[in-house]
Amino acid sequence: MQTMELGRTGEQVSQLALGAMLMGTSTGEDEAFAILDRYLDAGGSFVDTANCYAWWTGPGNTGGESEKVLGRWLTSRRGKVFLATKGSAWVNDPARFRDQPGEPRYSGAAGETLRRELDASLRRLGTDHVDLYYVHVDDLATPLEETLEALAGLVAAGKVRHLGWSNVRTWRLERIRALCERHGWPAPVAVQQQHSYLRPRPGANTRSIVDDEQLHHLRHNPELTLVAYSPLLKGGYGDPARRAHPVMNEYRGEDAEARFAVVADLATQLGVTPNQVVLAWLLHQTSPTAVTLIGPRTLPQFEETLPALELKLTGEQLTYLDSAGA
Repeated sequence: MQTMELGRTGEQVSQLALGAMLMGTSTGEDEAFAILDRYLDAGGSFVDTANCYAWWTGPGNTGGESEKVLGRWLTSRRGKVFLATKGSAWVNDPARFRDQPGEPRYSGAAGETLRRELDASLRRLGTDHVDLYYVHVDDLATPLEETLEALAGLVAAGKVRHLGWSNVRTWRLERIRALCERHGWPAPVAVQQQHSYLRPRPGANTRSIVDDEQLHHLRHNPELTLVAYSPLLKGGYGDPARRAHPVMNEYRGEDAEARFAVVADLATQLGVTPNQVVLAWLLHQTSPTAVTLIGPRTLPQFEETLPALELKLTGEQLTYLDSAGA
């Protein structure tokens, strides 16, 4: 498994990261351990979770389930793992929001909130620090200075090594970085956004999705590493029935259909799955480079991703993929 530098930190992380969102809820503990062990065996080291994972998966789930499972697994493996978690998107009353459309009421990124949530995450994870801590959902209601000063304090206390931001627009990233430079606070080195082979449709809400502007920004600011979540769009590449999933709302249209067709065609030519083509395409990207974050629910789903690590696309094949569209 290839590694890459996180920002300009000198830190080497796996180019394929493992998301633990469903571990402890939809994925039982035994299967979660099997996936995690297999990931380490394959040469991986970058494991990603969040304090709110995964309250929405069913009654009785409140958040923290993923971190608890990871904490039990990490007992003898902490030194082998680059561990990321997130705060600011905790939901205090999950039953109220579980079946409602739209976003729930998040805890936010006030200083005291982040300090409290990180301490709770560290207890669940059974560790004294995390390697990467994200503001999970950008909080426009809290002054950035308050959030950034609190995060700087967490780094100074040794509880966090590096910082990141998720679900954030480019103009906010620039404001965050400018404030960090002005005050001497540690700046984010990672931005976790939804990113896949499909392109968002015109007029899409791209707060959480990488658009052309954000790609341009990342190309010219290599001190920020893109961590691309939901690269397989909930299985939509491999199963057309999955394209009814709400994740597709910001992609649907002629451009998406043209790109689905090219992925399917190339997969047939190569004798691989569409998912493997998409992951290989992401792993070949150099402008910008990105960490590709997968979140398999089962061990067979994880095993399906591994051949993508060895799938070498030619320049002609990459051009075929890149030029597709309406």
